[in-house]
Amino acid sequence: MNYYPEPILKLISSLSTLPGIGQKTAERLALHILHAPNHEAATLAADIIELKTSVRLCSICFSLSDKDNCRICADPLRDKTLICVVENPTDMAAIEKSNAFFGVYHILGGALSPMDGIGPDDIRIKELFQRADPQKIKEIILATKTDVEGEATASYIFEKLKRTKIKITRIASGIPMGGDLQYIDQLTMQKAMEKRYGF
Repeated sequence: MNYYPEPILKLISSLSTLPGIGQKTAERLALHILHAPNHEAATLAADIIELKTSVRLCSICFSLSDKDNCRICADPLRDKTLICVVENPTDMAAIEKSNAFFGVYHILGGALSPMDGIGPDDIRIKELFQRADPQKIKEIILATKTDVEGEATASYIFEKLKRTKIKITRIASGIPMGGDLQYIDQLTMQKAMEKRYGF
């Protein structure tokens, strides 16, 4: 790519470090930014700087926030007696988009993975236990992923909290709506059979 001047090459290189952005996409984006009006490029640059300087973790649930407490924790209409435990902010966003949950969250910041050297002290499990006051919390929903690490994390939390008077539940998993049984993998089918319910 020696046919581009150095500033374009540097931007292509920077953009290609973003997840899902290959060299060709980075090249297209860099050229788009180059030909965009100056105010659009300036706005993009300012938004990136603001993102890096103002976004932090909520002091209660560890979600992303631009204030000490995130919007969900600060919302007086949310049910503070109901905590949904997720691995990361994108999991929380997926649940929020469903409009099916009106409690608050606890973001672990990952899942237990002994193979990768990630233990209970490496994610925010201790902080969850500190929030798990039976006088204030009625239910904790474990909404970690259904992979090996997510299941191990949910089991670990359940074992540690089962002696409290707090109701501990796990999100259901199994056959998706409209799913064709012949294309369902064995683990999903197993979970669907285990979590079957009556009419």
